[in-house]
Amino acid sequence: MDFVLQNIWLILLAGVSGFMLLGGGLLGKLSGIKQIGPQEAVMLFNHEDALLIDVREASEWADGHIARARHIPLGQLKGRLNELEKFKGKPIIAVCRSGNRSGSACSLLKKAGFENLHNLSGGMQAWEQANLPRER
Repeated sequence: MDFVLQNIWLILLAGVSGFMLLGGGLLGKLSGIKQIGPQEAVMLFNHEDALLIDVREASEWADGHIARARHIPLGQLKGRLNELEKFKGKPIIAVCRSGNRSGSACSLLKKAGFENLHNLSGGMQAWEQANLPRER
């Protein structure tokens, strides 16, 4: 008991970290937004005709993007949802530089009724590390 009282902050920190690691993955599954890597994205793109939405800014897009991706910056996504209505039944993959903005895009799409959503974990950084092609 003395150990617990003397190390309460360390124990709480370990508990919170464990919850974030385990609970974060569970929350992602419950939200209906799947985190995928570059190889899974290629498979969805090639075999299930997934729509890839790049939510980066124009300058980032100009530096290089995935072929056939649709460019809709995150700040414009809510106002351009009507362009995506015909893709509601298809898998949608969102991508940004690191995976953060695309996660927000997936959440916005989920609220708008889209269901087959995938976030490219690690974003364009992961895509480039996997030596996958991009175009300008």
